[in-house]
Amino acid sequence: MTMEKINASFENYFVLLGFSNWPHFEIVLFVVILMFYVTTLIGNLFIIILSHLDSHLHTPMYFFLSNLSFLDLCYTTSAIPQLLVNLWGPEKTISYAGCMIQLYFFLALGTTECVLLVVMSYDRYVAVCRPLHYTVLMNPRFCYLLAVASWVSGFTNSALHFPFTFWVPLCGHRQVDHFFCEVPALLRLSCVDTHTNELTLLVTSSTFVLIPLILILISYGAITRAVLRMQSTTGLQKVFGTCGAHLTVVSLFYIPIMCIYLQPPSGNSQDQGKFIALFYTVVTPSLNPLIYTLRNKDVKVAVKRLMGCD
Repeated sequence: MTMEKINASFENYFVLLGFSNWPHFEIVLFVVILMFYVTTLIGNLFIIILSHLDSHLHTPMYFFLSNLSFLDLCYTTSAIPQLLVNLWGPEKTISYAGCMIQLYFFLALGTTECVLLVVMSYDRYVAVCRPLHYTVLMNPRFCYLLAVASWVSGFTNSALHFPFTFWVPLCGHRQVDHFFCEVPALLRLSCVDTHTNELTLLVTSSTFVLIPLILILISYGAITRAVLRMQSTTGLQKVFGTCGAHLTVVSLFYIPIMCIYLQPPSGNSQDQGKFIALFYTVVTPSLNPLIYTLRNKDVKVAVKRLMGCD
């Protein structure tokens, strides 16, 4: 009876192995990840607050950038606090319900970011290629609809997809060879053939990764043509400043995601997958605010106004 209770209790938890193969490396990782996480919180909150307080930043570009900052805050928080707890202490468990919630939000927020980056590229396309119609095309109501559509598509995709992962029968052990509950890592625990699940993951990933990426590239192809026809040096610098920042963010997000999700889970090196995932969950969200603000004159002027230096 006691053994049954132990087994029943064990079935309610997963063990996140994370980086336990390198126990002496964990404390270094803890410090580095904590620094990146704090940077993510401060940087993204700064963009959200500044965009809200300064009326000059009440434009579609900064509205979508605020959405991206809030999204990055949620995205990194869905995995990093649990990782920090596991790195600091000997126990590396997460409850079954906690694992489900983490997987659902991680999928939802990741998908939302894919769609939101397309929306941001469309905003830049209209600003550069159709400047005279910009205020009409990117009116506040349409911007809100685009933002809502991004969030709804992400959470809907996750709601349809993540149950397939948890319906798969698992083997006796619950040791997830990852630092958070991710689909490929969970599928490796299955005792049955998971080719159908892998195909489903590949199809949905292709839909929400490749199609948005193609649309982004099409937008920037049109922007490049428009930029080459420009005569003003100031205009060129401004376009390269805003569009270059967005393209950098797109690259930092899409390249790691494609390395993980556009191949079968069985085709990934587990250790390699962990470090790639660490990059797009920890490093990318912390760099986004820096990329958008370091060389952004509008933000610098807004900060001066906020501090009363203008």
